[in-house]
Amino acid sequence: MTSAQKQAAVAVAAAAALAGVGTGVWDLRVGEVMQFSRNFYAELLTASGKRATEVLGHPRSGAVWLEYGPAMMWNTEYGMPLHRNAASETVSAAEARGIARHWLDEHLSGRTPGDAEAFPGYYTLHTLKDGRITGMLSVNAGTGQVRYHDWHGAFIAMRED
Repeated sequence: MTSAQKQAAVAVAAAAALAGVGTGVWDLRVGEVMQFSRNFYAELLTASGKRATEVLGHPRSGAVWLEYGPAMMWNTEYGMPLHRNAASETVSAAEARGIARHWLDEHLSGRTPGDAEAFPGYYTLHTLKDGRITGMLSVNAGTGQVRYHDWHGAFIAMRED
């Protein structure tokens, strides 16, 4: 096992622990895991496979925490308590992708949005250049506000379950 594979295994295990796997607290499981130059990113899924929230993992220590921005502030089920009763979701996945495309055209010309992946209260989309992942952004499902995930660094690899 390479060093990067060991780091990924630690990040997945730590994300599983944070998700409360088998504890009945959140009882989530790890879905997509992405490696970036600054951190690991993981989606946490419900037992039915619905996206619940997003977490980050430190590449050396294995520490895991709720992702900054949308996962904390916009997530209406797993985010910070103050934000759990946010505006109703009026933006569709297709509209979120259009909003993301417009934002990318204005701020990161040459990049396009991937599919809009629904989380409670928002969507997260991969950003692409020439069909390759370059980063991520999120669109609020109630307001259409965009937040680019500038904390990841360069994309390295991805594993999907």
